[in-house]
Amino acid sequence: MSPQSTHQQTTHIMLVHGAWADGSGWSKVIKPLAAEGFAVTAAPLPLTSYADDVEALEHALHRVAAPVVLVGHAYAGAVIAGVRNENVKALVYVAALAPDEGETVADVFYRGELDPHAPQLAPDENGSIYYPREAFAAAYAQNASNDELAVLSAVQRPISPACIMAPVARPLWKDRASWYLVAEDDRMIAAANQRFMADRMQAVQRSFPVDHSPMVTAPEAVLQVIREAAASVAGT
Repeated sequence: MSPQSTHQQTTHIMLVHGAWADGSGWSKVIKPLAAEGFAVTAAPLPLTSYADDVEALEHALHRVAAPVVLVGHAYAGAVIAGVRNENVKALVYVAALAPDEGETVADVFYRGELDPHAPQLAPDENGSIYYPREAFAAAYAQNASNDELAVLSAVQRPISPACIMAPVARPLWKDRASWYLVAEDDRMIAAANQRFMADRMQAVQRSFPVDHSPMVTAPEAVLQVIREAAASVAGT
């Protein structure tokens, strides 16, 4: 076994989905990472409140004894920064939201002008926010195939307003090395907003001409950033 393979065997990649998604969205990332020898988990979030989601992620991390590269997409950027597990050695943000201490997810999501393709979102009669099916093609993943869009819309999990209205505590990115994949063609979180958050985090930035869901539509870009973060962990 090569030294590189040994490092990969001892590094765990934990992937965290955002709103209107589940772990299946990471399938094109999981397969190559697993083939390279990494241990990989797609951690589930209940999307019932910010506190519930952080707790669920803490539970998933508790099952891992190895150094962890924690990867969050969109809303999950706030969640991965809410955990305190000492095994987390690096954070990777994939077109993700990164509120600072005292801010809410809504504060950073609604910073600046929203893309005209982005849908208007509101809770339904049960208090859940669903994503309109037609908007997956318009804003969530405009580069996805029809088959991919059918899966994305079918597996979506609604998010509660309690996820986006809670002020966050000191975010973990203040204490861990962070990488940020800027999605230049994102119609959900403007690239300028992503760069603002990445700059504030002092994250390593990697920009790609991809949409809001590159793990589905441009997985090699996501893999590139994850591998870079994992290499830094292996070198420590």
